[in-house]
Amino acid sequence: MASLGPELIKEIAGFPVTNTIIATIAVDFILIFLLIIITKNIKLKPSGIQSFVEPAITYFYDLTEQIAGSRAGKIFPWFASFFIVIFITNLFGLIPGITAVGIFEEHNGKLQLVPLFRAATSDFNMTFALASISVVATHALTIHYLGIVGYLKKFLSLNPVNLFIGLLEFVLEFVKIFSLSFRLFGNILAGEIVLVTVSGIFAFLAPIPFVMLESVVAIVQALVFSMLTMVFMTVLTASHSEGGGH
Repeated sequence: MASLGPELIKEIAGFPVTNTIIATIAVDFILIFLLIIITKNIKLKPSGIQSFVEPAITYFYDLTEQIAGSRAGKIFPWFASFFIVIFITNLFGLIPGITAVGIFEEHNGKLQLVPLFRAATSDFNMTFALASISVVATHALTIHYLGIVGYLKKFLSLNPVNLFIGLLEFVLEFVKIFSLSFRLFGNILAGEIVLVTVSGIFAFLAPIPFVMLESVVAIVQALVFSMLTMVFMTVLTASHSEGGGH
């Protein structure tokens, strides 16, 4: 059964290298490889992988523009980056046989296989880091658009009632870190546990429907995280005249 935390593979100079860190490095290489392939032969008339990627990017940008308006240019890179990274990371953990690659370690007198790769989004450290980046970037963009004074007006007021509401909203901004991270972590970990359990009982055909289901979950969770980030950025960067006050 999949453990809640990542498995330690090796310590290098006191730094613990876990299977989720190795998986993250592998995903980085995949993303770099795809980036090189996509950008190497860009044509005016799309063909090959460009014919798939270009309409997808256009669709997501149009979606961002519908929600964020004139701020889409700054918000879209965050939205797209979160979606691509989380989606590829989720799918990486679903590659058939990926968890069968590992090393054997002795635990309580028994040899157990410790997989070298594990979906990084099933590690709370990863999802917490992504959520932290999301929230910090949201506040940085708000300061960029509204200035420090406009940013502070979002949460501070001379009216005692509005001041209380503003301070409560400021606290809730950082609660978003936990809501975003637990949502992604919980869904991916749950799917991982289901796949490990089913694969342990039925080795061949039975896990296939669950892998297909988790593939849908992979894209849905990536979309949910990135869409929520986009909405948070859009709402917080809105000025009072756009309805951004308490």
